[in-house]
Amino acid sequence: MTTLAQRLALLQNRIETSCASNARALGDVQLIGVSKFQAAQYVIEASKLGITDFGENYLQEALLKIDTIGDKTLTWHFIGSIQSNKTRVIAESFNWVHTVDRLKIAQRLSKQCPSNKELNVLLQVNIDNDPNKGGVSSEACADLVSQISKLPQLKLRGLMAILSQDTDPRVGYETVAQLHRELKETLSPELRPNWDTLSMGMTQDLEQAIAAGATMIRVGTALFGPRE
Repeated sequence: MTTLAQRLALLQNRIETSCASNARALGDVQLIGVSKFQAAQYVIEASKLGITDFGENYLQEALLKIDTIGDKTLTWHFIGSIQSNKTRVIAESFNWVHTVDRLKIAQRLSKQCPSNKELNVLLQVNIDNDPNKGGVSSEACADLVSQISKLPQLKLRGLMAILSQDTDPRVGYETVAQLHRELKETLSPELRPNWDTLSMGMTQDLEQAIAAGATMIRVGTALFGPRE
């Protein structure tokens, strides 16, 4: 059995090696600890080891965990599918939302976000048109980016992707990165500085994601171990 500290050391070595191999600065890649199905005590332990960002898929579990931990210095990322009737509490409780894939959800997040807060959002893209997962098609991205970028209270930061199991990660992540670059060209100059985030890559394929330009990787098993 390995400890969380040992797993983190191995994970950091993978990240450092991949950054070095691809001439990328280590500070350009943010590690998101995916803490779904993990007890609050493990999140606290990870935070003591220097992890500041945590991703949650399931809202009720996440809210209980956020409340139990009560650490305002941590950054919480919602990375699950979004139901319309949950947008208010998501906007109130999280710092980032990675899984916006339709205008209605973005509009509700904008309207329900606290007035003293700016919510960072990512557009989830389904580049391989997998019917089993969320995300907007590549062809519809530009129009949705244009619409979301006009909403108050939201800061549109970039793209998020979860690849189909049948997609070669090297090809898939490079496709997402190319789309990210193309979409930046369509943004008005005042919005371009905010378009800086690519959330892609997990335990099994983080190296390919970093090689393609990921700025956030979402890692659960390699950090916390197998989920109970």
